[in-house]
Amino acid sequence: MAPRVVTVEADGGSRGNPGPAGYGAVVRDPETGEVLAERSESLGTATNNVAEYQGLIAGLTAAAELGAGEVDVRMDSKLVVEQMCGRWQIKHPGLRPLAAQAAGLVGRFAAVRFAWIPRDQNRHADALANAAMDAAAGRPTSTGAAAPAVGSDPATAPASWEPRPTFTATRLILVRHGETEYTEQRRYSGRGDVPLSEKGRAQVRETATRVAALAPTVAAVLSSPLSRCTATAAAIAAALGDVPVRTEDDLIECDFGQWEGRTFAEVREGWPGEMDAWLASPRVAPPGGESFTHVAERAQRVVAGLLTAYPGETVVLVSHVSPIKLVLRDALAAGDGFLHRLFLDAAGISVLDMWPDGGVAVRTVNDTSHLAAL
Repeated sequence: MAPRVVTVEADGGSRGNPGPAGYGAVVRDPETGEVLAERSESLGTATNNVAEYQGLIAGLTAAAELGAGEVDVRMDSKLVVEQMCGRWQIKHPGLRPLAAQAAGLVGRFAAVRFAWIPRDQNRHADALANAAMDAAAGRPTSTGAAAPAVGSDPATAPASWEPRPTFTATRLILVRHGETEYTEQRRYSGRGDVPLSEKGRAQVRETATRVAALAPTVAAVLSSPLSRCTATAAAIAAALGDVPVRTEDDLIECDFGQWEGRTFAEVREGWPGEMDAWLASPRVAPPGGESFTHVAERAQRVVAGLLTAYPGETVVLVSHVSPIKLVLRDALAAGDGFLHRLFLDAAGISVLDMWPDGGVAVRTVNDTSHLAAL
């Protein structure tokens, strides 16, 4: 019987990238260093990253078969470690099903911890992977017991290849609140509870109809606690069939501090140095206010919570310019300059899909077609 905690060392490689590929994985007792299981497999033609993910999958599978409760994964692939920890996006579509398969295995354990190690500390798994690559290239070799693996291409993968399952995205419909007097006057409107104007109320009615057409079935409507958002959210929820509205403090607008209620020209005249610093870095806050970096942390908490609570469903978020821009910045993997170049209209709608393997598709940004008649 395996100890409650095991160490998985995994590696994979390709000679040609893509080229003859293989992986290796070792399960150890962390106290004694005893090898509890070895896995290696030739993958035919595949890329380095595909082979590395296959090594991880094989190692986790072996640990599960041994009955381990917790796993410390050690790999010299920075990409796999960072993606499995959720710090890097998985942009290559060929890796997404493999990452999802690995994430499914992670869920079978009480805890899985990932750590990057230098290649010279991963020699055992590296040797197994190289032997598997030799076999893929037609060179005679001997390897440990093999676990079924998925190649990068059905035409070149081993016979055990099976299509990966299709995952359903969680759809986020991001709605900026309707217009207020501050919106029309181009004034910074942060934590002040400025109500919708008459035009804003008309915009909200059209926006509610548009959202209901986009998503007839919605799992939840979340709103900033400020009244310009809750009024917008209430109209949307009613158009959807009285879906409950939940206020979420983390969706509140940036605190603009001493700039609240002032125009850009007024701020430029009164705080020229502070304005330059604020425009140059999201880590800089307006005097007495909040930085975009802090707003981003709030927005990221909201999105992470929704992906856990509503997998594969549609959720409407009614918020303000800054939180919505920051969600879109992250979804598009854009730089910080994006924050001052993207314009979001009052009552504009943006739509993005997020998959459990980290995939993101931005469908719409700042759609205002429903407001054309106003």
